[in-house]
Amino acid sequence: MSLEKIISISGKPGLYKLVAQTRGGFVADSLSDNKRISVNVQQNVSILSEIAIYTLDEEVPLRQVFENIKKKENGEQTSVMPKDSKDKLEEYFFEILPNYDEDRVYASDIKKVIQWYNLLQKHDLLKDLNTDVIN
Repeated sequence: MSLEKIISISGKPGLYKLVAQTRGGFVADSLSDNKRISVNVQQNVSILSEIAIYTLDEEVPLRQVFENIKKKENGEQTSVMPKDSKDKLEEYFFEILPNYDEDRVYASDIKKVIQWYNLLQKHDLLKDLNTDVIN
């Protein structure tokens, strides 16, 4: 599955898979607990394929960051956990994205990336990352 069908909803934990479009928004399934929810157009939604991480040179698509993590971890869950110390998270992120912008990428962002990667890996949704289209 492409990251174009996976979303993050502001104020709601975890990730969601787009199921159907409705007149006033869309329907999505939670990857965490498989509950189906209705999302209206007023809610702040981010599609994972459109998210990028700041580096000192450019913005790197989240897909590429996930590929880097997948390569480092041999396709398994991350060796760090989102609840690890800020220093440990930053050290890990430097290993997967050496030139990330420390001033614009916060520990909370790193935690979210790690949580998302682990959730996508758990549901076997990372196998087709290299086939995602970059806009």
